[in-house]
Amino acid sequence: MKKICILILWCLISGITHAQRANYDEAKVGQYTLPDALLTHDGNKVDNRKMWEKVRRPEIMKLLADVEYGTLPDVPVKTAWKVLEESDDAMGGKAVRRQVQFTFSNNGVNRTMLLLVYMPKGKKKCPVFVSPNFHGNQSTTEDLTVIKSQYSKYERGEQKSRWAYEKILNAGYAVATFHYFDLFYDEEKHIQEGIMPVFGINTDADFKPHTGKSISAWAWGCSRVLDYLLTLKNIDKKRCIVMGHSRLGKTALWAGAQDKRFAMVVSNNSGCCGAALSRRNFGETVPAITKNFPRWFCNTYFTYANRVNELPFDQHELLAMIAPRPLYVASAEEDRWADPRGEFLSLKEAGKVYALYGLETFADAQFPAVGEYVWHGNMGYHMRSGKHDVTDFDWEAYIRFANQKLY
Repeated sequence: MKKICILILWCLISGITHAQRANYDEAKVGQYTLPDALLTHDGNKVDNRKMWEKVRRPEIMKLLADVEYGTLPDVPVKTAWKVLEESDDAMGGKAVRRQVQFTFSNNGVNRTMLLLVYMPKGKKKCPVFVSPNFHGNQSTTEDLTVIKSQYSKYERGEQKSRWAYEKILNAGYAVATFHYFDLFYDEEKHIQEGIMPVFGINTDADFKPHTGKSISAWAWGCSRVLDYLLTLKNIDKKRCIVMGHSRLGKTALWAGAQDKRFAMVVSNNSGCCGAALSRRNFGETVPAITKNFPRWFCNTYFTYANRVNELPFDQHELLAMIAPRPLYVASAEEDRWADPRGEFLSLKEAGKVYALYGLETFADAQFPAVGEYVWHGNMGYHMRSGKHDVTDFDWEAYIRFANQKLY
């Protein structure tokens, strides 16, 4: 018992020390120079969208893949779908519910993922939000028919406040979600539980310097969900949106950067290594995130942990990968760890690429007040009151933005 108490005390002290080290003073952010998204490796200035798409965009995509998020091994993974349950009388008769088991196979190895889909009843063509969840499909709703996700330890409806299903459905949108643990178990020493063995990765030793880990696996899963949704007659193929919160916000950005079939991308409180600029010394930093979550990024990224200013890119260039598609970045007032101002500034800098397409940008926009929406061209931002979370305020903003930009 004495040893346990000492361990708990040590953890608390470590947590306090870590929190004290984080900078929350704008005066101490320091000076930094951002890489120019419109300057090629050869030093040529990009001044038109053709040059962006043919030269500069591929350069940045390769950097992001090689240095930060990594890529999954190029192996022939077979995907099979099986509908386990469906009903046209879900949500009090408002929705069609479908639960689909995905099986991913390669070289005798099989792994499964469970997808939960709600679609507005009676709508022939509906846009859809693809959004992974943290605690299992059953945690997003009190619907007793929803099957519990295989790796989830959480109760039914435990995170229902994050899932405004009724508002989404009433707005005419479908929503598809899966437990992110199905793709990559978000704890150390659990490689076998996720899909990595399908790619021939069974231990930490199997990861090469540029091999993707969890964020790449989760993003890959979002695209596999999209593969399935595009086979459904009542899903609008031109209005598929990927949305994620926190580490899954990072995932949504990486999925949207790689997969242009996502017509819109939403980053909710994605913070460090998501929407926020890495070179700002504010809240969570690259040294902190790579130390605490080594399973999120490729091994090469760790070599930059203590030399962030030498990174050949910054996160505004990840946001620029979405251009010219609609992109929404959202922050929360109390979520200083995710650096709201850094997220806004990153979006503002990414606007230089959106400008190549003749779109209005955030060039002259000021950091907004809490609860204020700032939308320019195909870019949107808000900072709501409250903490690191997903609320009805967020969902309502995303729906209104999509209504305006995708129709």
